[in-house]
Amino acid sequence: MTQSNRQILLVEKPTGKLLPQNFKMAEAAIPEPKDGEVLVRVRYISLDAANRAWMHGATYRAAVEANTVMAGGGVAEVVSSNAPGFAPGDLVFGDTGWQEYAAVKAKTLVKVPHMEPMTHLLSVYGIAGLTAYFGLLEVGKPKSGETVVVSAAAGSVGSIVGQIAKIKGCRVVGIAGGKDKCNWLVSELGFDAAVDYKSEPVFKALKAAAPNGIDVYFDNVGGDILEACLPQMNNGGRIACCGAVSQYDGAPSATGPRGVPGLIVVKRLIVQGFIVMDYYDQREKAMADLQSWVKSGKLKVQEDIINGLENTPQALIGLLAGENRGKRMVKV
Repeated sequence: MTQSNRQILLVEKPTGKLLPQNFKMAEAAIPEPKDGEVLVRVRYISLDAANRAWMHGATYRAAVEANTVMAGGGVAEVVSSNAPGFAPGDLVFGDTGWQEYAAVKAKTLVKVPHMEPMTHLLSVYGIAGLTAYFGLLEVGKPKSGETVVVSAAAGSVGSIVGQIAKIKGCRVVGIAGGKDKCNWLVSELGFDAAVDYKSEPVFKALKAAAPNGIDVYFDNVGGDILEACLPQMNNGGRIACCGAVSQYDGAPSATGPRGVPGLIVVKRLIVQGFIVMDYYDQREKAMADLQSWVKSGKLKVQEDIINGLENTPQALIGLLAGENRGKRMVKV
């Protein structure tokens, strides 16, 4: 074992867009696990738009404060354990932070199986895949023949949402930034249509792509795109609110989504936010379905792997700018 623990600290909370100088690399001693804790070596760090939201303040977890190790989930290997049920060599998922080693409370860790590639534990079988599965099926409740629209459709969650909706017999429209991403959604992932929000008016393009209206909207972005979808929702439609990435980095839309609550009332819409952990009691069934779909080729896995802990800040900045296709992560 090396004698130091490389870490990335959030040294200053950003006031505008996230910048590399908001972070710095540091070294500390490898921690000793206390009673009830496990020492782990981090293998892969998950990068998510939510990382940026945590810098604003408390959400479903505590805010990330300045001059602390940047928070983030990761897949890690147990080095030593002071807690029952964990042994050296076990693989776990937990809030390890952006560092090489972490001492983590055992009760916050989830054991995960050894598999190849290990990266699937962060993508299709991790938070991304489970968020897509539960958000679409438990909140959106799509029925065969309905139209499902998903924003940030080329991202880690959206790309899986669209494919599951196709498996369930729906017409699927993705909203993404750039022609290359939109072509990829249709030609590789099997979406029926894609709207490029960077090059065409979303409302008009969406109306052409979903002429029979929208039954389920899986919202990853909020803001203007949510506003464009609301009037096109069919009566009794469902909106699964997963994230609001348009409001995380920089200034949010000045107006916000107009038509609230009027359109929600008139169209009798169900609008529900959710956190993936709400459904962990159903995790076993979700994993079985996801593994079956991947094995059969119905669900394609796209991963974007960045090498090196030192590249984590820039990798998150790039994710917020829409550089990635599928799940972005860092190999430590």
